[in-house]
Amino acid sequence: MIHCIPIYRGFFINGLLLSYFFTLYKKNILIVKNFNLIVLGFILITTFSCTNSTKNTDENSSESGESAGTYSLINDSTKVSFIAYKTTGKVPVGGQFTKINISNTSAGETALDAMNGAEFSIPVSSLFTNDPTGTRDPKILASFFEVMKDTELISGVFKVADDKTCSVDITLNGNTANIPLEYTAADNDTRFSFDGVMNLEDWDALEALASLNKACEALHTGMDGVSKTWSDVAVHGEVLLKKN
Repeated sequence: MIHCIPIYRGFFINGLLLSYFFTLYKKNILIVKNFNLIVLGFILITTFSCTNSTKNTDENSSESGESAGTYSLINDSTKVSFIAYKTTGKVPVGGQFTKINISNTSAGETALDAMNGAEFSIPVSSLFTNDPTGTRDPKILASFFEVMKDTELISGVFKVADDKTCSVDITLNGNTANIPLEYTAADNDTRFSFDGVMNLEDWDALEALASLNKACEALHTGMDGVSKTWSDVAVHGEVLLKKN
């Protein structure tokens, strides 16, 4: 019996050690498993984030591609017309200029950018009022434009302000004045129409207007017997652009 006590004690200690190592083993396995799960989760999150980042980058690139490109003016597409008025009843008389020379143009990120700063000159000799008698145009040239200074050309510069409002500086009769413009855009900003009012007194052209009214006195006399040629002229422009 005395010799058996150390043996039992040895078994007891060995059992405790085995239990301790088994528990430690299980904890290590759990730690390893947890570590593996953490690593796996990290890999999944990283992969998902990279995928989303790539997707967002592709979407942004696609959106940028849709909006990318520049606009440029199609020079020979520009049209300029006007409506003048006669008699006290303000009867409209329409006309146009069939030739417009465009210069100083450049491409722009927007259509208005492309038009901003564009310069133009209009030979007054290209006046056309569609008069079947063929007498009106020569009369306007002789009694109106030729009375003014530097009458060969009407020149101007197209301007776009920071708030996207538009105007033109017109040089006529040796004077330069500004005409504010209203505009409409169509066809994905490749077609613009502009409208404004030109008051001839701003160009000191009332003397030339009086000369025209005298030359056309009978034709500009209304039912009230008064001959009148109005000093305000409605101007209209049409511009085409291409998106590069």
